Amino acid sequence: MLVHPQFDPVALQLGPLAVRWYGLMYLAGFIAFLWLGKHRARTQPWHGMSAQDVDDLLFYGVLGVILGGRLGQVLFYEPGYYLSHPAEIFAIWKGGMAFHGGMLGVFVAMALWGRKAGKSFFQVTDFIAPLVPLGLMAGRIGNFINGELWGRVADPALPWAMVFPHVDPLPRHPSPFYQAAAEGLLLFVVLWWFSATRRGVGAISGMFLVGYGALRFLAEYFREPDHGVFGLSYTVSMGQWLSLPMIAFGFWLLLRKPAD
Repeated sequence: MLVHPQFDPVALQLGPLAVRWYGLMYLAGFIAFLWLGKHRARTQPWHGMSAQDVDDLLFYGVLGVILGGRLGQVLFYEPGYYLSHPAEIFAIWKGGMAFHGGMLGVFVAMALWGRKAGKSFFQVTDFIAPLVPLGLMAGRIGNFINGELWGRVADPALPWAMVFPHVDPLPRHPSPFYQAAAEGLLLFVVLWWFSATRRGVGAISGMFLVGYGALRFLAEYFREPDHGVFGLSYTVSMGQWLSLPMIAFGFWLLLRKPAD
């Protein structure tokens, strides 16, 4: 069986400044967002976005991801812990960012930017949806480096079954890699293809919600479930509960007739 390498979470130490792998993964996601966004603005003018708009969207999006992701972790998954250790809420360099909370934070940020720029909410989210999955992939790689979000117990005969020594001696699924491949690379390919031609307003956003929600729902069967506000469940995990409304709303966006 493979053994988790127990990486040092600090990639580079510059005096008192510690550069962590987790932060570098987020930086990689933000760089991918900028590069792909400017390419999309240049080659798909029907979105009405400029290179400067992409810069502004990244700034708003970073705030939404960090604030929403952290609050999502605090409220959806570990409210008891953070109620007892409130100072830890601000220790984002240690990891602990919930995707669903980050998504809600980004929604709020995009709504604020859209109002400022005179664009509808779904015009904005349709533009950014294909830019997000590679950042999700980078984030899952960061989770693996940190030794977080390990998988459920696996058959020892599974060639890639992995022991996480800081957890227990049991073989487990390396679920961060599953999520990086599915919610990251696969979702990126699907959305990039789907958005290559002009779609009705809200359709690309809907495809993102359905795609991410469904892939996350499936991935949860290989990932050790989080306790969450509903308690620990191996039947329907907290991540699956949070994915169900995403899938439902995404299908509604895909099947509705856009107003314009």
